[in-house]
Amino acid sequence: MRDMLLIGLYALTAGGVVGLAGAGALRLLRGRSILVHVVVLLAVTVLAVVAGVATVARAMFLSGHDLTVVLVTVSASAVISLAVGALFGSRLAAAAVWAQAARDRERRLEAGRRELVAWVSHDLRTPLAGLRAMAEALEDHIITDPAGVDEYHRRIRVETDRMTQLVDDLFELSRINAGALRLVPTTVPLRDVVSDAIAGVAPLAARRKIQVVAAHSGWPVVRAGERELARVVSNLLINSVRYTPEDGTVHIAAGHERDSVWLAVSDTCGGIPDDDLDRVFDVAFRGERARTPGVAGSGGGGGLGLAIVRGLVEAHGGQVDVRNTDRGCRFEVRLPAT
Repeated sequence: MRDMLLIGLYALTAGGVVGLAGAGALRLLRGRSILVHVVVLLAVTVLAVVAGVATVARAMFLSGHDLTVVLVTVSASAVISLAVGALFGSRLAAAAVWAQAARDRERRLEAGRRELVAWVSHDLRTPLAGLRAMAEALEDHIITDPAGVDEYHRRIRVETDRMTQLVDDLFELSRINAGALRLVPTTVPLRDVVSDAIAGVAPLAARRKIQVVAAHSGWPVVRAGERELARVVSNLLINSVRYTPEDGTVHIAAGHERDSVWLAVSDTCGGIPDDDLDRVFDVAFRGERARTPGVAGSGGGGGLGLAIVRGLVEAHGGQVDVRNTDRGCRFEVRLPAT
């Protein structure tokens, strides 16, 4: 019985020394990744067993051959245990990191949804109140002269069109965020898409006295969803025209590199403050502080256009970025080469 107590004491002492050393190591590594902590814990556990067995084996005065056999066996088992533990520990750490990232993303999405609901409620309340007031004025014959009636009808149509565009944008953004967007990639000549987008923004550019200039050459062919790509180009052009002061210029160009196709829209908006560059593609960020304030007739948007651009570009496996230039800013879209 006394021998068994001594053996247990030797094993506990050896394991305790290793455990204290491991605790010190964990304290020094407390700022490191989960994988490092898992590996250290596993190593402490295995080394505690090895130290205990080795200490007890030496205390039993085994022959040199028998002691070598015990140490080799324990060492081999320790190596296998460490290898298997490190493999599964890395998977566990990756799963923990993924779960934390998923929780963070869910919190961000939930905060974005709450902000979006609050913003939409605020943004719809004003035009709806105006529409109701104008409709009641017409119904009660407060406005009877033909010119006034025509003006009210025109304003009702304009507000209705703007609200329709807002609803369409919300629907598109909800499809993107819900993962319900289904692309049908085709071979699309980028020159044709840009030409159609310029024609669509021409009336707004004419009212704002903005010159929209397209490069004469260098237009590649891309593999993308034609409708989605047209929406990207149109939103970028409309955004630049809206925030460029009168008599400004919007320039659009494209090119082909070894592994990507790029499209750039540059304007003379005056630039974006560095603190707001990361927020440009956020939902409902209209850039009142970031870019030249909109004026009457600019067709101020609802703050969803660039968020839709980012979602559509990322759905194609590409990326969109913005940076300041000498006179304004430059939006650049990069898509994988065909």
